[in-house]
Amino acid sequence: MWNEVVRAYSNYAKYLEKQILHPIENGPSMFYLLIGLSLFVWFLEIYFPWRKNQKIIRKDFWLDAFYMFFNYFFFNLIIFAALSSTTERLFERAMSWMGFSGGPVFSFFTELHLGWQLLIFFLIYDFVQWCTHNALHRVPFLWKFHRLHHSVLEMGFAAHLRYHFMENIVYRLSLYIFLSYLFQFELKYTFWLYAITTLIGHLNHANIPLSYGPLKYILNNPKMHIWHHAKNLPHTHPKGMNFGLTLSCWDYIFKTQYEPYSGRDIDLGFENVEKFPKSFLEQLIEPFRKNE
Repeated sequence: MWNEVVRAYSNYAKYLEKQILHPIENGPSMFYLLIGLSLFVWFLEIYFPWRKNQKIIRKDFWLDAFYMFFNYFFFNLIIFAALSSTTERLFERAMSWMGFSGGPVFSFFTELHLGWQLLIFFLIYDFVQWCTHNALHRVPFLWKFHRLHHSVLEMGFAAHLRYHFMENIVYRLSLYIFLSYLFQFELKYTFWLYAITTLIGHLNHANIPLSYGPLKYILNNPKMHIWHHAKNLPHTHPKGMNFGLTLSCWDYIFKTQYEPYSGRDIDLGFENVEKFPKSFLEQLIEPFRKNE
């Protein structure tokens, strides 16, 4: 077991090294893709600002930028991805001891055309994330971690990835159960799906006046998502609203959509957000404090 742990961590450390130092030789690089998408959306914020009085280097800009790389690469790819790889092997061994020989539970998905596989993967992926996001607001223990994301006081693209590392664990475990184990999609092009979802996530948090017109009923957007960060919640949605990450359709289907008027200038955060820790380390420790 110890050898598997060491090998998993070593493999992902090498993977990140190749992503940064040899991106062309090793296919598309998520590291440089994230930088490129961030610069693109930041350009839109600078030239098409929704809140024109908000500074280009907004409040907590650099803190959010640090979170972006910490969560997307250091924790996600090296620590958690390696840990997930080890956990997956142990889980498969446990299932084999119980008589399950492995393989996808719903094997017919792997027989579909790649395009249908990608679409089904994306829909399930996004719906599972919607359910998980909903739970982060409704389960008090999970909200203790998720409110870090809601401590953003000025919206900008980098706020997309300001979240506690425990959210990685919650999201990835739920996605692992429903995607990796139950379905085991044979997909070679999920990189581009992740690229699209990252772009939309950046746009959702960006300071730009974008709603996609009629497509707003399908795609999440800045004018809708800013209400998710509203400090003052309506009595009709006391636990929050607009939980969609990439797709907004789930909120319309399950009646958690809320967009009464332009939310450009609404207050963001939560009750007593001004007392929330300001530094990175204090924010990571805060959910574990006994008085919370």
